[in-house]
Amino acid sequence: MIRVLLCLSVLCLFDNRGDADPSAPLTIGAPAPVVTAPDQDGRPIHLTDVYAKGTTLVFFFSTGPDFVIGDENSASLVEVKSLRDAYDRLHAEGLQIVGVSLNDASFQKKFKQDSQLPYPLIADIKGKVAAAFGVWMYGGGDTPHRYGRVSFIIKDGKIAWTSLKPQTSRSAEEVQKALDGLR
Repeated sequence: MIRVLLCLSVLCLFDNRGDADPSAPLTIGAPAPVVTAPDQDGRPIHLTDVYAKGTTLVFFFSTGPDFVIGDENSASLVEVKSLRDAYDRLHAEGLQIVGVSLNDASFQKKFKQDSQLPYPLIADIKGKVAAAFGVWMYGGGDTPHRYGRVSFIIKDGKIAWTSLKPQTSRSAEEVQKALDGLR
């Protein structure tokens, strides 16, 4: 028994997913995380301020160190473009959209510009936002460099919908369907 506990303790020391538990993303009805992180311009985004503007989609996308901006085959790029292309319609319905990845602000800024995204991107370089939402982070070395693509809709301060495997090219359709179901 002591050997098992010692092995588990050692594994925890080398676990680079931060505080996130891959088996425990926030569930429907859970309070929305109160967290602040920098956007693509280095300005702090207080998610509570975003939630106060109305129903909010917070989606996590993965762009690791091997990601090339403009890689048209990237699932993350396809997903962000799906939401970009439907942004006017979704925003007209009161939906706020915030994308989150583990990249620094300068990468987020270039990614936002090159992809012509109308919504802010959070630079979650330490994984604080992912940990607050219970999103699984993975990668090598001392810091994680990717996390699973997961989406959350927050309404009235609570998690109202989740997608643990967003539909990439049909992500906007999936979000629209969720919004229709929340009315």
